[in-house]
Amino acid sequence: MKKIAALSVTTLALLTLTACGSKSENKSNSTNVSVGKTDNYYFKNDVANIRDLKIKINKVKIIQAGQKGNDYGQKPVIAYWYSVTNKTNKEIDPNSAWMAVFQATQSDNNAEHTLDVTALPDSKYLDSQMDKIKKGGTVKNAVAYTLHDTKSAVKLTANKGIGGEKIGSQNYNLTK
Repeated sequence: MKKIAALSVTTLALLTLTACGSKSENKSNSTNVSVGKTDNYYFKNDVANIRDLKIKINKVKIIQAGQKGNDYGQKPVIAYWYSVTNKTNKEIDPNSAWMAVFQATQSDNNAEHTLDVTALPDSKYLDSQMDKIKKGGTVKNAVAYTLHDTKSAVKLTANKGIGGEKIGSQNYNLTK
């Protein structure tokens, strides 16, 4: 029930966080695809920087269905552990910050598939994922996406907040 409530609050927060606008576990699993940099807005080397916040990806992991962190999932997920720094006096929480900036996709021969966010992959963030980050403060969190397939790279695209201009993208390969 807490997860459903957190997702509902996150959705509401995303609608109000329109003004907001990374290190993998195995570096060989990531490749910069494109990087945009204007006025200190960028997504490069696992770090997304926009006016209101900075998000650093600390770890990336594939979790198979039934494993810890994907206990109830029917498909494998890609999980990101990250830190969010609030650079303003705005109310920003780690969950909404990630959702406002990033979108994950996988492509195959026929289409580009938007990946769905799934259950929190690390229970230690269950009670803190919606905490308000103070100006200058940094809070850690995690997020996971259900994979469309287990072969195609996941493309993580960063934007200048919800509906904002694309600032860069990075691919995370699923195989070594």
